[in-house]
Amino acid sequence: MENNELQEIWKTFDTEINQKSKVELNLLLTSKTRQTMNKFLVIMGISIAVSAGLLIYLAITSLQRQTDLMFLINNATLGIITIISLVSGLLCWYKLQNNKYNQPLKNWLEDRISFLTAWLTGRFSKLYIFLIPVLYVLIVLSIHVYFEHKPFMEVMHTEESVIGLIVAAPIGLFASYFAVHKFRKYQLKNLDFLKDLYNRLCKAG
Repeated sequence: MENNELQEIWKTFDTEINQKSKVELNLLLTSKTRQTMNKFLVIMGISIAVSAGLLIYLAITSLQRQTDLMFLINNATLGIITIISLVSGLLCWYKLQNNKYNQPLKNWLEDRISFLTAWLTGRFSKLYIFLIPVLYVLIVLSIHVYFEHKPFMEVMHTEESVIGLIVAAPIGLFASYFAVHKFRKYQLKNLDFLKDLYNRLCKAG
């Protein structure tokens, strides 16, 4: 790729850039690409940390409530979903961190764009719509029952508890969907940036 072509691509990100060599521009473009990729890794890292924290909570509370069968079933169901989420997050983290330094930037970008596109817009990209209500109910029940210091079934037969859970559900679900929507919008914006950069690199040859 010619130096003037790299200059034109970089000017779309920094209009005040001075004349630089081809090597310097390649390094700048690589750095900009990695900065954008790190935004995905930060969100993924938060997801992994939350999943790990939730598993620790489930393990501790389950050990303290070994005689409450319904509480254990609720926690086990939530734990299975969380473990799947954690493993998925770790695999995604590995995939994005699996750097092959001998690859040209264009090829490196193509691999990650393909992976991120499948992740954010693929056949399972809308799964969160169905998972959020399930996760919300399981998490709220686990926390509520645990801090009530009563057996699961006893809490569920308490009118005040049931009414409180029902009233809080719309607010909690709205907040959950809103947060996920914001995260996805941010991720899709970063993916579009990577696609635009990749298209410019392809056109520049």
